[in-house]
Amino acid sequence: MTSKIALITGGSRGLGKNTALKLAQKGVDVIFTYRTKHEEANAVVAEIEKLGQRAAAIQLDVSDVKTFPAFTEKLTQLLKQQWQCEQFNFLVNNAGQGIHAEISKTTEEQFDQLMNTHLKGVFFLTQSLLPLIADHGRIINISSGLTRFALPGYAAYAAMKGAIEIFTKYLAKELGARGIAANVVAPGAIETDFGGGSVRDNAHINQFIASQTALGRVGQADDIGGAIASLLSDDNRWVNSQRIEISGGMFI
Repeated sequence: MTSKIALITGGSRGLGKNTALKLAQKGVDVIFTYRTKHEEANAVVAEIEKLGQRAAAIQLDVSDVKTFPAFTEKLTQLLKQQWQCEQFNFLVNNAGQGIHAEISKTTEEQFDQLMNTHLKGVFFLTQSLLPLIADHGRIINISSGLTRFALPGYAAYAAMKGAIEIFTKYLAKELGARGIAANVVAPGAIETDFGGGSVRDNAHINQFIASQTALGRVGQADDIGGAIASLLSDDNRWVNSQRIEISGGMFI
């Protein structure tokens, strides 16, 4: 039986890497993008191959829309050469960055950086890849718990994620005729290097979040990757146009 193929943006570290490994454990081949860290990407490819699945990494800056046609062509050739096929099954729009700045101090440069990465890049990369996504495939866009609750300093970031949640509904509506489901996964605070690693490295922040989470701790990457892999399984084929928060019960 031929393995299904997932494309994950930002798959060389953090939630993207964990998702890639969890999918590989479930028998899914993985193609992922990385921005600069080639050695880290190669190490993840090796880990996936040790799990018995095929893998490949392609460099991409998701904030640079003008590079998407070349990326799409490179992906097309990779699918033909390494997988002998023309389409993949799962798209996980994961790549991102965090900027912490209160509204009064957010610069236009910071705003544009967040918009290009989390909204414009996701919109137009998905658009570019639509012909390569197989019918009855799935799209998962990564949002944030910050679209449900508000913490000072994340207004611009959360605004982009809120837009992505709306975009996902429209994807589900417009792609329904092809049998493609689109959903949002919204992680709570996770111990990774995202946003400078503050949740992981700042004991005060870590303890505060744990105290406001029903399960009494901060999330781990392992809490998210497995949930995404499960959402992409056939058991969840009827889940569509949903926002699924994975936060351990933050601020409930």
